[in-house]
Amino acid sequence: MTPVDKESALRAAWQGRRVLVTGGGGFVGSNLVPKLRALGGDVTAPRRAQYDLLDQQQVRRMFADIRPETTVHLAARSAGILANTQFPAEFCYENLLMNTCVLHEAHLAGVHKYVTLIGGCSYPAHAPSPIREEELWNGYPQAESAPYSLAKRMDVVMAGAYRQQYGFDANVLLAGNLYGPGDNFNLEASHVIPATIRKMVEATERGDKVVTVWGTGTPVRDFVFIDDVCDVMLSEAQSYSSGEIMNISSGVPTTIRELIETVADLCGYQGRLEWDTSKPDGQKHKVYDVSRFRARVPDFTPTPLREGLRRTIEWFQRAHATARL
Repeated sequence: MTPVDKESALRAAWQGRRVLVTGGGGFVGSNLVPKLRALGGDVTAPRRAQYDLLDQQQVRRMFADIRPETTVHLAARSAGILANTQFPAEFCYENLLMNTCVLHEAHLAGVHKYVTLIGGCSYPAHAPSPIREEELWNGYPQAESAPYSLAKRMDVVMAGAYRQQYGFDANVLLAGNLYGPGDNFNLEASHVIPATIRKMVEATERGDKVVTVWGTGTPVRDFVFIDDVCDVMLSEAQSYSSGEIMNISSGVPTTIRELIETVADLCGYQGRLEWDTSKPDGQKHKVYDVSRFRARVPDFTPTPLREGLRRTIEWFQRAHATARL
């Protein structure tokens, strides 16, 4: 299918469709909603002030008010390792309750298609890399974020249960290490790419001679640009119908050292990088098996990391005053 044919098919799928996107102001939502609207979707992305997703009655009212045909559930309480270790009970409770209320009320409201997104942290800490979808239940997640990760893993259980008992078309996609414009750049709550970008941009502006970065730089990760994931979600949200999760990622291994040196180069940082090897590296090798995804989307070409980082850095420099710092 040519790009023009794909665009026409997407427009036909989304034109006039009533779509509810929870978490529309978050990282994924703020990138997905404009794309949905550009395709002609009738999109509602309410904020918490309108409907508290921790209150089941308010969730029920939300579905009654909006009457969506498709629901994309992206709302979550999420952050980096530090915040997860400080507030494990809140991360577990809020995600469990939110996901349960939204899925259950979507079913009761007669939603035709339900799609949600979880992250790779839900996989077992010692899953062999590249990680296949079947590994999800073969161990405990990384201990520091396990309460959050297991709450998100329950999305898979609930989607399967509602599909089995009610025939409800609930689907769970799993994204690799996401990055891009609109990410969280709070140094105490962000992941490695936004944290590194903020450090390097600000160090370059100040003229710092040294920037300290954590660990040895040897761990390997699999990064995927936000535009790529949103485009796949748009193409798969209407056609993918399965009780099985599907990894969406680049499948390209990158060392943390390569990542940080690339960010420093793109920011024009002229100083020295100092590796604090007393800080933990985390999991040594974490890349995703994308065989299932490639079989469904054989023409997918991931945005090269350097290009995605350049676009993210340029966005952060433009939006520095309003970015989530």
